[in-house]
Amino acid sequence: MHTEAKQIRQVWGAGRWFPGGREELQAAVNGYMDAASPPAVSGRIVAAIAPHAGYPYSGPVAGYTFRALRDAESRPATVVVLGFSHRGGFPGVALLDGDVLRTPLGDAVLDVDAARVLAAGSDRIVEDARPHRGEHSAENQVPFVQAALPDARLVVGLIGDHRDETLDELVAGLRKLAERKPIMVLASTDLLHDPDYELVSRTDRKTLELIANLDDAALLRQWDYGNQICCGIGPVVAAIRFAKTRGEADGTLLHYRNSGDDHPESRGNWVVGYGAVVFAVSD
Repeated sequence: MHTEAKQIRQVWGAGRWFPGGREELQAAVNGYMDAASPPAVSGRIVAAIAPHAGYPYSGPVAGYTFRALRDAESRPATVVVLGFSHRGGFPGVALLDGDVLRTPLGDAVLDVDAARVLAAGSDRIVEDARPHRGEHSAENQVPFVQAALPDARLVVGLIGDHRDETLDELVAGLRKLAERKPIMVLASTDLLHDPDYELVSRTDRKTLELIANLDDAALLRQWDYGNQICCGIGPVVAAIRFAKTRGEADGTLLHYRNSGDDHPESRGNWVVGYGAVVFAVSD
């Protein structure tokens, strides 16, 4: 009996953005989660925010997001990881095709059926691996998902533009998918990048307040290419809007740090903010 071979996608950032060895990576992600002490979250987590820089910088903050997910009573069947391309935009949303995404921790199963649901009826949401080549924003979340939610399947998508049509069609697809199975949307973003430590700290606090309050309209008013308060604004807005479709959603800021806090030598050179937020609804 002939069985079709699995299409295996490989991560690009192993050994660069996160450890390339299985044991070292397992120790890192579990260590970040074990060290985190997030506040209690009531309700079912339907969306979350985590940073995507190299693990030595963003890992301790990401650990808060994934500790909350690991400790949650309800588990999603599928996690939809949303990132963007640092190398330039493209029309719509590109979903990583294939059967599995292979990381040093093993094979993360891609939810092929879920990707098809998201893409159905939309010419802006397509299955296309090309924008994913060399891009770390979504990929850096995958080892954490593997460790925190080992039974979950994945959809990995990159949002290529900020058009209303793109975000509307994506959220409509996510809502349709959520009617079929329990899902959780994970938005990947870092916060402000600037040499001024005080400016980054002050701006990020305001940004995280808007995120926790699910105020996507104010976020979009504050954001532009010269003031990138979120370097993954599309994923963040999509996550917030999806959470709102699930009912009375509450946002919880779990943790905030920036690179100037943990690496004071970066102050005056390049400071980057990292935040962990979850959105939960009552069952």
